[in-house]
Amino acid sequence: MKERLTLLAIILSLLVLLYFFQNHMNTPCAFMTILIFMSIYTAYMQIAFKHKIRQQKKNPVEKNYNYTPYVSIFIPAHNEANVIEETINNISKIEYPHYEIIVIDDRSTDETALILERIKDKYKNLKYFSRTKEAMAGKSAVLNDALKIARGEAILVFDADARVKPDFLKELMPSLEPQQVGAVQARKVIINREQNFLTRCQDNEMAVDTHFQVGRDSVKGAVELRGNGELIKRCALEDVGEWNVYTITDDLDLSTRMQIKGWDVRFCADVCVYEEGVPNYFALIKQRRRWIEGSIRRYLEHFSEVLNSKDMPLRVSLDMTAYITEFILPLWMVSEIIIQSYRFIKDDSNWILSSMALSVLMCGFFIVALFYSLRKYVKLKPLENLKQSIETSLYIIVLWFPLAVFIIFKIIFMKDNLDWGKTEHGLKDNKINISRIQTEETEKDETLIKI
Repeated sequence: MKERLTLLAIILSLLVLLYFFQNHMNTPCAFMTILIFMSIYTAYMQIAFKHKIRQQKKNPVEKNYNYTPYVSIFIPAHNEANVIEETINNISKIEYPHYEIIVIDDRSTDETALILERIKDKYKNLKYFSRTKEAMAGKSAVLNDALKIARGEAILVFDADARVKPDFLKELMPSLEPQQVGAVQARKVIINREQNFLTRCQDNEMAVDTHFQVGRDSVKGAVELRGNGELIKRCALEDVGEWNVYTITDDLDLSTRMQIKGWDVRFCADVCVYEEGVPNYFALIKQRRRWIEGSIRRYLEHFSEVLNSKDMPLRVSLDMTAYITEFILPLWMVSEIIIQSYRFIKDDSNWILSSMALSVLMCGFFIVALFYSLRKYVKLKPLENLKQSIETSLYIIVLWFPLAVFIIFKIIFMKDNLDWGKTEHGLKDNKINISRIQTEETEKDETLIKI
């Protein structure tokens, strides 16, 4: 109810602003102001990133590879018979002094448990347990159960389809060492990028997400965990009360609660975790629906804590506030276009052309960000880069904008639920291509060195 009332108050405030702009000001000017603000903030993050790189070149700081706390690797698995054995085989090859792998069979109805029982003696540092049908559903509950038996001072969480290079922990761990850092997120890459149009767009989406996460990290802003490839200090996790079992996006919720308590979350762009992209449109809608709903709900749930936190730095609060516009802006733009279209039909004074032009400008904002991101992280040729930037921008707008508007109305008017919306892994036409790890990692490492 608190989330519903908070969101309703935000929507009513938005409608009041729209009414004010419609009757007393030029509405497109308001949108232009938001676009200018977004552009300035993006430029600020880019400048901060460039400054950080220059400082590192002048005063290089070597990674401390002697920081090697014991790590517990969690792999939740709900009906993951198609991929779980290959995943364990890959993760067990991580080169790190001391760690354990804990696989949680979460109420599976396929052969996941049988596979784990068959291979349990093959890996000396592997543990697994099965949750009963009566256990609470959701990834957060799974992870909290695993924490009870974990020995690690640090917790590394992988999805059941994760693939990494052997030096993953060695390269990621130094970023966790500073006292104020509570968690570090590795860069996510779609391993089946070339399977179809959707998987290619998802990989490009991950590239632009990396671009913004790097920017937020450069200004020490509100970096977000992404669930797969997140490394967390146990003391920080316990400080915030472990994972929240009443959320559908455990990673985003944990990020926000850690930042409220004053912990830094960092992003490591030169360490990658590979995962499967969703090749089916309806499955993708289901996944993104959960991501958007979980992201909005965590802001609403922790809204007052963000405003009143004495431990959260001002820069983190401002950064978090800036990113809330990614959910408010779609509703505002859709509402504005509907209003202007109605006025146009009624032959009243309107700014329908200006509103449409601003929609094109918004698309242009994504195109520029994508072009820069794909040049840096995917290394496409200029013309192909431009083509994919345009098509991925349209993909983002077509996918995210309607879903954001739908989720806002769902939260206000529909019954609350914890529909976790599992993503299927290892489908028959979606086998993981391990070779991409070697080929693309070599190319991308060289790119990052140049940058």
